[in-house]
Amino acid sequence: MNKELWKADGWWVSPWDFMEEVTKDFKPAKQVKVHDVTLRDGEQQAGIIFTKEEKIGLAEELAALGVYRIEPGMPVVSVEDEVAVKEIVKRKLGPQVFAGCRSVVDEIKKAADCGVDGVTIGTPASRHLIEQGVGWPLERAAEHAIKATLAAKELGLYTLFFPIDGSRADMELYFSFIDQVARDGHVDSLVVSDTFGVLTPQGAGYLVKRLKERLNIPLECHFHNHFGMAVANTAAAVMSGADIIHTAVTGIGEGSGNCCMEEIVVALLALYGVDVGVNCERLYGIAKRVRELAGTPANRPFVGERTYTIETGEGVLFYRNVWRECPTVLFPILPKVVGHPAPEVVLGKKSGIDAVELWAERIGTHLTKEEGREVVTRVKRRASEVRRLVSEDEFREIVRDVKG
Repeated sequence: MNKELWKADGWWVSPWDFMEEVTKDFKPAKQVKVHDVTLRDGEQQAGIIFTKEEKIGLAEELAALGVYRIEPGMPVVSVEDEVAVKEIVKRKLGPQVFAGCRSVVDEIKKAADCGVDGVTIGTPASRHLIEQGVGWPLERAAEHAIKATLAAKELGLYTLFFPIDGSRADMELYFSFIDQVARDGHVDSLVVSDTFGVLTPQGAGYLVKRLKERLNIPLECHFHNHFGMAVANTAAAVMSGADIIHTAVTGIGEGSGNCCMEEIVVALLALYGVDVGVNCERLYGIAKRVRELAGTPANRPFVGERTYTIETGEGVLFYRNVWRECPTVLFPILPKVVGHPAPEVVLGKKSGIDAVELWAERIGTHLTKEEGREVVTRVKRRASEVRRLVSEDEFREIVRDVKG
């Protein structure tokens, strides 16, 4: 037993953590790195809006912190996001800069135009999310992923393949899906995604172990916090060999949020002896800044005021398709189980056409396709201007203006 690992100048934890019987199966990577998603997945928490200048400032702080990668946003979400990504790339802060994309070739091209180092390409990977959430046949998900990853390769972008809801997929279907995209498309690194936060630490460790045995590519873990397990699951994935961890400062993010950066960084260092290269002395400062700019804390699992609030375009698409027939596709724990009010679709910077159509139905009007697209643009613009969600009165005004 190495005393220095459990008792140091800055901490004193349990010596049991480092007993050989406990650690004998640990196989961490030689250098675990941080891919930060605060500015993209973190901002997807309903009601959070970072301006272009705030994203640039936070990117500078993340760079000073020592993260390996920054994912500042999805260029397709808004013009302001696209400009922010371009400006962060231009500043050459040190960390790699990646853009989030769906498995849509035009989105990959837009990301490449921003000058990013790579892209995180997300596509549904579980049968229920593909067939019920999106309404596709299984084959279509693979086709989209293959085309998108090949486009990324052709454009010279490092490609993170991000199978959404992989942790709830049938295991053989999941492995087959990954094999097909890796074989016929292009995968530089696989993101092990627990989109709805349903893994246990044991399950997370097992999944990473199986994938390490099967694949000869880097593995990254992107775990959500629906059961409050994101940090524990990430730690388990690291000790099973995950190379890169995805984090958000303060744990902000859609639903119950992401793996909290400051918690996992300190936990890995003090409890496991794994240094991810982050300057811990800067953690308080950046967490305070994110809290100030977000204007709201990260959602708590089950009981947060906006834990069941949906703003993002893809989230509302899933909601429209599955809420009545199979609501646990979108919410692994239904709000009624914990006495929470029913899910609410809101309008904001991250909204898409599905939310606008739902709200149009609510106020008893119909929008043509052209009107719908224009309303989406104006909703995003209005939310960015006022730094909050769009109210029903504001939505009615936008619709009136668009319809003349």
